Amino acid sequence: MADGPDHLALHAPGLTLRIPEPGDATALYRLASDPEVTEWFSWGPYQETAEARAYLDRLPDQRERGTQLDLLQVHPTMGPVGITGLSEFSYRDRRAMVGTWFGRNAWGIGANQEGKALMAYLAFELLGLVRLGAYANTENVRSQKALEKVGFQREGILRGWHRHGDRQLDVAVYGMLRPDWQRGPLADIPVRVEGDVPQSFTTLLAAASR
Repeated sequence: MADGPDHLALHAPGLTLRIPEPGDATALYRLASDPEVTEWFSWGPYQETAEARAYLDRLPDQRERGTQLDLLQVHPTMGPVGITGLSEFSYRDRRAMVGTWFGRNAWGIGANQEGKALMAYLAFELLGLVRLGAYANTENVRSQKALEKVGFQREGILRGWHRHGDRQLDVAVYGMLRPDWQRGPLADIPVRVEGDVPQSFTTLLAAASR
């Protein structure tokens, strides 16, 4: 993993988040070519490695514009196991949405809790946000339970929010505020940080404070 302008890695005892690299395309293709993994996605499953490569090619521009910050989730023995990221930033309001997916090999091993702990630390401690939100399809019980288990509060339903194939589906909205994080289970997980948040995000936050 090369140091550079976008060098950022967050470490928990059993999971690391880092900036994705072009060489991760094959691993991401293997994970996201599974129809069960992408069942509730607006995309996928991947049919070829080129789709994963195209996704990775878009990330530097998104980071440069401060619109999305996706990170690769890496298990110490299994290697890459999924993606998590921040999007839908409102810099003025100090909030963003978090989205996460894991390959099936990482289901049920506690990776989601550590991944959310790292993302909450990134959002609240490194970026200084006050709110972290998440969506879950109302039919996706696994996703809803996973959010509630780590301290997100269900806040309501957005009807017809998500286009999935030929269906228009509802999503549940979840939220976590900084005080929720501070007194919840995620704050107890130790976090170690290497590198820095890409400068575009901190610049936009500073500009919104003026």
